Amino acid sequence: MYAFRKPFTVATFDHMAFWGIDYKILLILAQVLGYTLSKFLGIKIISELKSSRRILYLISFIAISELALLGFAIVPAPYNILFLFINGLPLGMIWGIVFSYIEGRKTTELLGVILCSSFIVSSGAAKSVGVFVLKVLGCTEFWMPFVSGLIFIIPLILFSLFLEKIPNPDVEDLALKSKRKPLNKKERSSLFRQFAFPLTAIIVFYAMLTAMREFRDNFARELWDTLGYKESISIYMYSEIPIAISVLVILGFLGSMKNNYKAFKNYHLVLFIGSVLIGAATFLFQKQLLAPLPWMMISGFGMYICYIPFNGLFFDRMIATYKIDGNTGFLIYIADAFGYLGSVLVLFFKNFGDKNISFLSFFTTCIYLLSFVGIITTIMSFHYFRRKFKKTTKISTTPLYT
Repeated sequence: MYAFRKPFTVATFDHMAFWGIDYKILLILAQVLGYTLSKFLGIKIISELKSSRRILYLISFIAISELALLGFAIVPAPYNILFLFINGLPLGMIWGIVFSYIEGRKTTELLGVILCSSFIVSSGAAKSVGVFVLKVLGCTEFWMPFVSGLIFIIPLILFSLFLEKIPNPDVEDLALKSKRKPLNKKERSSLFRQFAFPLTAIIVFYAMLTAMREFRDNFARELWDTLGYKESISIYMYSEIPIAISVLVILGFLGSMKNNYKAFKNYHLVLFIGSVLIGAATFLFQKQLLAPLPWMMISGFGMYICYIPFNGLFFDRMIATYKIDGNTGFLIYIADAFGYLGSVLVLFFKNFGDKNISFLSFFTTCIYLLSFVGIITTIMSFHYFRRKFKKTTKISTTPLYT
């Protein structure tokens, strides 16, 4: 999916602006708007998705996004901006479809962590492919996104077919995790009301987290150039591999826990530590006690160790812990919808606020706020879910007759 979404971000589109706005900002904004709308649509589509239609949706959505990149290459600027919006619209559904294949299993966390860690590397790899297509194949900045996506079409179809071969959850899976089922509108509303307070707090944190992760991702070229890595092709992937491995090890350990409540508590600990790391690393960098590369890696690790659990793992354990009738996709897409809405607001603020502030200064300022909100939100969520679990356990163990 990242091969169809991220390569264009390594293009600079120097000296291009329309309506007084930098052209690259307009492109990123258009794609994120499409992606955000997709997440809101996904609250219904993904939560109601039946397994028999998954592969049809998956391949169709990718095909639409790639054709949109062809339109972007053919249609002249600024009219081709519309095609980045169309490109983002189907891509927002892909994660929910893919995760639906693996949720509700004893190995969900392990598979989920591998999947999530891969998109840390995939984003960097997609950017490196984009640079390769530009510098080695000699494509223009407008054709580069389409050509980059074309390289991945066959592997994507092949691995989509492999996903279809995954067997349904077995008896042991159903015993360890609750059975997952589609949710209608009434059931979705009931589930949200039941956990309205912690979900709202988590969504606020996740919205900021997504906005900063997207900003770091979309403007990686500008950030790395400012930090002194202008000529490096591999830095986008090289800097992300240690992050992916570290996240894989830590979250993989949590995934090995059979006790759902214990694992769910530990996810809160991970969120707390990640939030602290983001702020602490940035403080050390600004005090020149930490070099640019380790700062980007440590702060990136802090972001991803917080971001990845919300892409299914955190909610999968929540459903299993509280025996919720439903599916992870609904909760993922509520969080994602507002998460990417936050990303849109950050883009608007960066462009229409103080235009003189650099990408790096804007990023570091927002990091401190993200760290603070993450710490407070995690503490509140932890205490709520702990009380909820004690209350649920007490009710379930109270004898019917005395």
